[in-house]
Amino acid sequence: MSHSQHSVKANDIPKINARLLSISLSKDDQDWQSVFHTHHFTEIFFVLEGKGNFLFREGSRSIRTGDLIIIPPYIEHTEQSIPETALKYYVLGIDGVTFQTKYDAATAQIFCNFDSHSMLANIFDQIYYEIKSDQYGAEQICQHLLEVLLLRIIRVKQLIPVSINSVRMSKECAQIKEYLDTNYASHITLDTLTGLTHMNKYYMAHSFAKFTGLSPIQYLNRRRLEAACQLLTDTDYSVSDIANLTGFSSQSYFTQIFRKFYDVTPIRYRQSHARADLKLTIPTGTVD
Repeated sequence: MSHSQHSVKANDIPKINARLLSISLSKDDQDWQSVFHTHHFTEIFFVLEGKGNFLFREGSRSIRTGDLIIIPPYIEHTEQSIPETALKYYVLGIDGVTFQTKYDAATAQIFCNFDSHSMLANIFDQIYYEIKSDQYGAEQICQHLLEVLLLRIIRVKQLIPVSINSVRMSKECAQIKEYLDTNYASHITLDTLTGLTHMNKYYMAHSFAKFTGLSPIQYLNRRRLEAACQLLTDTDYSVSDIANLTGFSSQSYFTQIFRKFYDVTPIRYRQSHARADLKLTIPTGTVD
């Protein structure tokens, strides 16, 4: 007789305060026209089969079987199938949380691929079955399945859950966020943003911070730093050029803000990012 027993170890992993809102299963028809749209909640898009493209206003990404995309609230997006390889996919709507990668300053859309996607597909299948069957305890079962799904995604892809205010972002604040995400390289002031929304400057800043946890200028600087990190990693542009391309008024100010946030200079970041043995941690402070 052989016997193996393992005890459950206590841990201090905080509970993910996510609530399942909806699930859909779709397969694109050849004559289906994709349309840009947004949601007030986080979406998780999982490709069961097929190939296509996932589109945002600022660009697109090719997708295939096993790809998972996390779309934060109020980000315009859509998908397109490639002819003869129609996409079949699940979409989960969840409230209360979104995610960011380990080194991203802002919560942008996230792309993952699960080569062994059958385990994830099985969880999506179970959630879909329970919601569709509407049997006793279905809501509670789905909520537990959602937590299992999110923990598996977080564990494999090293994502960081970010709580979001359950109060829906106003149309004006969503407009500001989209503008900052798209036009971060431009010269932007609070007056620029109030001109877009016709809101009182101080009320606008307070409303934006209530949802995002950051003032508009803090969010703008985070978005610029995120873009700068990508340029430092993927190009050989000079620090001066990167400062200019990402909207900073000068190289010295860019270096000052970068160092305050990441605790290293842009040059040091570029050098360390190429080394697998040196990683930067996410800071907890804000960028003013």
